Amino acid sequence: MTIAIARGTNISHWLSQSDKRGAERVAWFTRDDVLRIAEWGFDHIRLPIDEEQLWDEHGRQEAAAWDLLDAGLDWALAAGLNVVVDLHILRNHSFGQADEPALFREPAEAERFIGLWRQLSARMHSRPCNRVAYELLNEAVATDPADWNRVALGAHAAIRALEPERQLILGSNRWNSVFTYDQLQVPDDRRTILTFHYYHPMFITHHRASWSPEGRMYDGPIRYPGRPIADEHLHLVRRNESHRLLDLDLDLLNKPYDRAQLLADLAQPLAAAQRSGLPLYCGEFGVIKLAPWPVREAWYRDIVGVFTEHGIGWANWDYKGSFALVEPDGSSSGVAEAMLDAAAAKS
Repeated sequence: MTIAIARGTNISHWLSQSDKRGAERVAWFTRDDVLRIAEWGFDHIRLPIDEEQLWDEHGRQEAAAWDLLDAGLDWALAAGLNVVVDLHILRNHSFGQADEPALFREPAEAERFIGLWRQLSARMHSRPCNRVAYELLNEAVATDPADWNRVALGAHAAIRALEPERQLILGSNRWNSVFTYDQLQVPDDRRTILTFHYYHPMFITHHRASWSPEGRMYDGPIRYPGRPIADEHLHLVRRNESHRLLDLDLDLLNKPYDRAQLLADLAQPLAAAQRSGLPLYCGEFGVIKLAPWPVREAWYRDIVGVFTEHGIGWANWDYKGSFALVEPDGSSSGVAEAMLDAAAAKS
């Protein structure tokens, strides 16, 4: 039976991308959060996990983190939510690396990656296959797409040998890009789900984001639909803020965006799904909360409408964080309501 992952959210900065440990980590995400997500009307969570959280430098399991992983799964399943367990960051691979990750350079590191999944499978294999899915790796960044295909298919085969019925989620190279999907080697396996991430246009989704070249390049007014930066504000673009900005194509970054362009950007994943007969899943998308609410709301409604019309499951980034459904005071940001309303309107 296919896992239901039509409407979800990412549980970021809990077992991934976080220095929180002990009581602070325990308090970041709780059963009450799961119940709130379920009450909103979501059907699943995507749960990123990092190697450094679950294993120490010597490969020994960190019991407290594994217990939290089990607790999160227990809470979700009891609340009627399904779970995508996403191996997010490894010691030998991160989506933010500038150089070639060791995962793709050294065969032993690819084997170690498979070994991590063997341990995860040993811990989670009793979870229902129609309730919990495994996402092999978040946002691969191989220089040569053939290296990601080699590593991904090796891990896919190893997990499949252990769990014949488990649904495995596989994404494209270079940050799960929609524009590299024609390079992805899709396995002949009916229990595979194809995933991608979507954050376009970056001047909107990463507006004023300190970690993003586009966010640092411009912090003036933005709009959606249309060109993110109006002609009268182009003089505010900082073209030499960092060395990376010199390589960015401003005309491409600032091309007009609307619902039709969002759909056009999904051409490669949609074609791959049609060829393979496999379902599509957008495991991350969102607009940073620094962007004006009317822009955020319009973009969310359009992209979720496109996903719903084309049968693409989704999980926004994120539940708590820079794109959040929940404000620091616990109130709703309005994103959940906008997304779910858009999904209901197009169903």
